[in-house]
Amino acid sequence: MRERYASGISDETAKKVIDILNKNLANVIDLTLDGKQCHWNLQGTGFIGVHQLLDETTARIREISDTIAERVVILGGKANGISSRVAEDSILKPYPTDITEVDEHVREITSRYKTVAEALREAIDAVGDAGDEDTADLLTEASRIIDKDAWFIGANAPKK
Repeated sequence: MRERYASGISDETAKKVIDILNKNLANVIDLTLDGKQCHWNLQGTGFIGVHQLLDETTARIREISDTIAERVVILGGKANGISSRVAEDSILKPYPTDITEVDEHVREITSRYKTVAEALREAIDAVGDAGDEDTADLLTEASRIIDKDAWFIGANAPKK
């Protein structure tokens, strides 16, 4: 581990938090890729609205991944955002490539947003317990953004 830039955090805490952040970084990057997969391939009623919304939500997720990666480096670690690490570390299953209808994509991507938000909430507790409230705050903001975007996207699904 390199020199830490965040003061008041022990090496042990920094190592724990870096690991938690990198695991969540993989999830967030994977969610970004899933959002683009959905964006590129959806078709049908409501296409343009969802298509445009996914551009906006994906941009917000990219900002979240950047913030998480920067926090890793601030704590003295190395951000692991390469594709092989994302594929290995993400909790998300591969995005289905056999769906095209807007409602199918909306349900699929909304579920993924909720999964990542849940993982972030677990991470909030873990980094808080480790003693890094700044990182807990960062992850809280990320989970709020992802929850809101899940709601925005999910509102496009037909009611059952």
